[in-house]
Amino acid sequence: MSLRDQLNEDIKSAMKAREADRLAALRLMLAAVKQREVDERVTLDDAGVVSVVEKMIKQRKDSIEQYEKAARQDLADKEKYEISVIEAYLPKQMSAQEIEAAVGEAIAATGARSAAEMGKVMGVLKPRLAGRADMGKVSALIKAKLAG
Repeated sequence: MSLRDQLNEDIKSAMKAREADRLAALRLMLAAVKQREVDERVTLDDAGVVSVVEKMIKQRKDSIEQYEKAARQDLADKEKYEISVIEAYLPKQMSAQEIEAAVGEAIAATGARSAAEMGKVMGVLKPRLAGRADMGKVSALIKAKLAG
């Protein structure tokens, strides 16, 4: 079953179970997927849905940070709940050791020697790790390995 089909099924089950908060988060996600499909005039595959999910999680993390600075814990908690619902649609996250091994392989494969060649390494890793690792942390790890 594709992620989009799974999302539709989860919306139906949330409606039947009368889970209003979960239903709202799922509907937001479906709206974002549909918006991207309309904008790009395509039907998103699982990779496309994952990229939408990643973007939504990043937006919510930024919102949480702003709400906490403004002492609006109620809104921050709502965003945290939405993240917990949305994260269920991401593939299983890689462990730190797996990420480090993948970075080491990519550096060896590209022959990168300095931070200036970081783009080559990221180009190799991004398709392999998309949705399975925080690319910000991957970037920092690459920078550290190439600097050291």
